Amino acid sequence: MKNFDLIIYGATGFTGKLCVDYIKNNYPEVNFAIAGRNINKLKSISEKYNNSIKCFEVESSDKSGMKKLASETRVILNTAGPFYKYGSLVVESCVEEKTHYVDITGESFWVRDLIEKHHENAQSGGVRIINACGFDSVPSDIGVFFSVNNTNEQIKKISGFHSWKGEASGGTIETMFTSMEAKSAKGGFGRFSLNPKNTVSKHQLDNTSDRVSVKKIKYLNGYTGPFVMALPNTRTVRRSAALSKETGKYYGKDFVYSEGAYYSKLSSAWKVTLMTFVLGLIIFSPLRNLFRPLFRKPGQGPSKAVMDSGFFKTRFLVETEKGVKAFMISASGDPGYKMTSRMACESALCLILENPDSLPGGKNFGGVVTPSIGLGNTLIKRLKKIGVGFDEIILG
Repeated sequence: MKNFDLIIYGATGFTGKLCVDYIKNNYPEVNFAIAGRNINKLKSISEKYNNSIKCFEVESSDKSGMKKLASETRVILNTAGPFYKYGSLVVESCVEEKTHYVDITGESFWVRDLIEKHHENAQSGGVRIINACGFDSVPSDIGVFFSVNNTNEQIKKISGFHSWKGEASGGTIETMFTSMEAKSAKGGFGRFSLNPKNTVSKHQLDNTSDRVSVKKIKYLNGYTGPFVMALPNTRTVRRSAALSKETGKYYGKDFVYSEGAYYSKLSSAWKVTLMTFVLGLIIFSPLRNLFRPLFRKPGQGPSKAVMDSGFFKTRFLVETEKGVKAFMISASGDPGYKMTSRMACESALCLILENPDSLPGGKNFGGVVTPSIGLGNTLIKRLKKIGVGFDEIILG
């Protein structure tokens, strides 16, 4: 018997606190608790709500403590990154205790490791382990899913283009700077690193590239360039494409996906591309040790005013055998934090408040899966209710 519907692990972090506020203020019917590594910080959060939230102090390296935590709840929402450092035992415990799991990681090299270790057991146990339920990679993954399911022709290729306004928290910056230290599974950064074996066609190998240059986007009246989070997003979408045959409309064995940024002006495309190059130079060289102290620390993040003024719009160009269509997923609010916390919470709530039979694959489906494969139209329905737009773009 599970005592809680939900436990938010990493609740004292910047995104974790946003998740606690969102659930507490919007879903009083959800019986939830919070967990993390510092009981005093957890209690200070509970005090904001008249000590009405149960607190669990659990170190991410404590195997017995983590198993006990997982046994207490139907779902764990994990916001404690870097996930390769702090998330592995959380997932392992959830699989063993048959507890569904949701997180906001963009660490595809770590997800590759989870797939190798836990996918089969999660699948046989009917446990949904759903990574990437924040800005990485819900707009990309659910947006492509929406585009595929609203296109009645055979799809050759989808290209995603992101525009956004927001700032990075200290936790995200810490993940960026420390991910180079991770010992990832072999091939963890490859183009199809999250695909199951034998699911990549020769056409996909020959026509899939992650190189994005600054250029005009035909049909969309804008320009593209490299997008900083394209690596995890594209791997997530490609895994969804491979698994889609199991749960719904199959994307096709030769389906190709690529991703970049979207700019209305050519000058903006060049400016941000240069800034992205400089950031990459800092992160992937010894310079990161020199520059790390200049950025936000874990637990720090943008102000409420900044988060309220943010937005994202992700456009999708769908190339079919007969022509081109376009779709967009969009929302107001900083994508990395305000919307990430809401998308993650709504993902978890799909597993708590919705009929399990309405989820892709039915109530006994499981595995290490993506948002679209694990939640599909159920998540779209919930996101629409909180103001996320799903629209077709009429091409002139």
